[in-house]
Amino acid sequence: MTLYGVGLGPGDADLVTVRGREVLETADVVYTPGRLSRSVATAYVDEERIGDLDFPMTRDEDELRRAWKAAAAEIAPRARDGTAAFVTLGDPNVYSTFGHLRRTLDAFHPGVTVETVPGVSAVSAFTTALGVEVAAGASLTLHEAARGAAPTGPDRMVLFKVTDVPATHERLVDAGYEVVYGRRLYMEQGETVVTDDPEELTERDYYTLAYAEKRGLEAEPATATFETADERGEAGTAVEATDGDASADASAGGQR
Repeated sequence: MTLYGVGLGPGDADLVTVRGREVLETADVVYTPGRLSRSVATAYVDEERIGDLDFPMTRDEDELRRAWKAAAAEIAPRARDGTAAFVTLGDPNVYSTFGHLRRTLDAFHPGVTVETVPGVSAVSAFTTALGVEVAAGASLTLHEAARGAAPTGPDRMVLFKVTDVPATHERLVDAGYEVVYGRRLYMEQGETVVTDDPEELTERDYYTLAYAEKRGLEAEPATATFETADERGEAGTAVEATDGDASADASAGGQR
């Protein structure tokens, strides 16, 4: 049968796609990699259909490989005999744990069919919540910025995992960027914060993003140059007056 990688969106159960909800409601078992994704999934999945996996909080690559190999061994038979789902916040193919599972299944359980159900990514959710428009023709780069990292170069960046906001902020400002932050946007767990003040985000939180834009960018779309109603009225009056004067002159000329 099939393993579905289901994107849950940014953390609000109402933002799960219709297709994602259908898979969650019909899968034989649904695996979640963390408490937050589990809390979203259980809006559509009974607790008895939730599968348990153990993912250690470590950067040791050998330990991570062992954990993903064990997870794949747990999931593979359930996916072969029925329908299984593995959920992740955001989109399964954007800064997601799902890629580790897919690669491990390919290596050790190649007979498992894997399908991806896209979700609302943190990028689109973040720009929407902040009212940031990435206009046509503009470039946007994604980076991680954990532990005070501050990548620079592109004109516009969305930074994930900004765990040391003050340090990242200082470096970005020194490099000529204006920065705004969003923490736990659309999430039902924890406090949602939107701010350009790094002192409001001194506490470390994995679910913090930043939008950084170089100062002085000049990028006005064509629709930014519409005339106002007053300007249109004045222009219209002027045109009408001109037309009237011309008609009067023509009439007078005709009488001469």
